[in-house]
Amino acid sequence: MMTQALRLKKNADRRLKAGHLWLYSNEIDTDATPLKDFEPGAQALVEAAGGKPLGIAYVNPHSLICARVVSRDPSVRLDRSLLVHRFNQALALRERLYAKPFYRLVHGEGDLLPGLVVDRFDDVVVVQLNTLGMERLGEEVVAALDKVLAPRVIVFKNDSSGRRQERLEASVEVVKGSLDGPVLMEENGVRFAVPVLDGQKTGWFYDHRPNRAWLNALVPGKRVLDVFSYVGGWGVQAAAHGASEVLCVDASVPALERVSENAALNGLHERVAVGEGDAFEALSALRAEGERFDVVILDPPAFIKKRKDIASGERAYSRLNREAMRLLGRDGLLLSASCSMHLAPERLVEVVRGAVRHQDRHGQVIFQGHQAGDHPVHPAIPETAYLKALGVRVFRD
Repeated sequence: MMTQALRLKKNADRRLKAGHLWLYSNEIDTDATPLKDFEPGAQALVEAAGGKPLGIAYVNPHSLICARVVSRDPSVRLDRSLLVHRFNQALALRERLYAKPFYRLVHGEGDLLPGLVVDRFDDVVVVQLNTLGMERLGEEVVAALDKVLAPRVIVFKNDSSGRRQERLEASVEVVKGSLDGPVLMEENGVRFAVPVLDGQKTGWFYDHRPNRAWLNALVPGKRVLDVFSYVGGWGVQAAAHGASEVLCVDASVPALERVSENAALNGLHERVAVGEGDAFEALSALRAEGERFDVVILDPPAFIKKRKDIASGERAYSRLNREAMRLLGRDGLLLSASCSMHLAPERLVEVVRGAVRHQDRHGQVIFQGHQAGDHPVHPAIPETAYLKALGVRVFRD
């Protein structure tokens, strides 16, 4: 069957030629190829204004990003064969990076599979189909994973916020095998039980692995506060690497129950405490109680989800960092992170600088961290470089 053509406007192919994989609706020559004529999720042959073939993309005429390129070869289609090839490419990188099978196997555009995320927990894999084009290939994704990994369990965790923009329903489904509880995994030598069915995203955040490893070396003998702790990725690892005392704070009671379970799993229950509540309120309460910590970890959710949120989001990051610094002793360490794609790294540095001066203290940035290697950055797509982590010494004269 002939693949329908998607014609670009004049000069609208520049980003594509530079390596980008996204096409916006205002880049399409809708006189030549009306978007309304495309079946949502269907694949199309992308053409330059002069008719030159540029590659294959899948299309969603109802989305601002109306097409995502899956191959530069006009003769290729996104099918089971291409998925197997891309999964094998992705697996080769992860096996080069990690000794154990705990990692993000597929990171969307970073692995040339826009709209697809796959996290691996040994013989359990959790899949996010974040776009309509990928949603239509669900069965092929399962078959390709079976061929490459033969996992015992495959979970479709299709509840991401991005699916709403694609007009997709939220759902969580075990599509292969059975699973009735958390899965076990290991990071930086510490074991965790991960709630893949009812936890955040795929149940775990592998992206901070190297940043946690850096901090782990600096916590022996320290009193640590882990804010937005989720299931204890930072806090439990800190305790496992010698922190004398750790307090994990989160607004979710189920998440804090997992913190306690993960602490017990590693024999650390006596050194890890939990506190439930809003982060800002908890920081204020701890200050009122006269608490002080040697290390404070801030790993909040994205305060800036869209460009229009930048100003309000930066104010929230500033307030959060100011309140955290109030809890540090005379010579403390702040780990300040942001997963907001729209917050530039230099802006996070500026947020920290402002918070330090607000406290009339001095700051030294001693670490600048990024996402782990299993979250590869596509060099033509700055949106794939989203994670920032600053290690900051905060001290007084």
